[in-house]
Amino acid sequence: MLPSIAQLYLRLSIGSAFAWFGLDRIGAWGPFSKPWISWGDWAHFSPYAHKLMFFLPYGLAEIFAVIATTIEITCGILLILGLFTRWAAYAGFGLALSFALCMSVANGITSPLGYSVFTVSAASLILALQPGYRWSLDQIILSSYYEKHPHRHRPI
Repeated sequence: MLPSIAQLYLRLSIGSAFAWFGLDRIGAWGPFSKPWISWGDWAHFSPYAHKLMFFLPYGLAEIFAVIATTIEITCGILLILGLFTRWAAYAGFGLALSFALCMSVANGITSPLGYSVFTVSAASLILALQPGYRWSLDQIILSSYYEKHPHRHRPI
């Protein structure tokens, strides 16, 4: 029981962080001047994204920033719901690792360490490698499928 509670806690904490920070970039939580806001809008986030991707042309860096934000918000919501959990966790792992590496190159290693970006990446990988997700929509869907198809072999 305790491992499944720990897994739920891991999934919800990673998912809420991804969703929160991704939505913050598009102003979902309020304007830049508020104390709980990191970016507040795209205009405040975009220059930082370009700083991290200094090695790319401006237009390509902007496209990657939009893609990364979309992935971050999507992964966050999917992890909170427990839907496509394994794939969302793998995507979160790759996204956080990419972000940590770009932060390391652009700002030095203390930047991703100080913001625990490598930790989020590792935690996402650990979540992706779990054999199942007890308290998730994935589990509800899977259980429903096997109730309707009892002759199917159920993976462990």
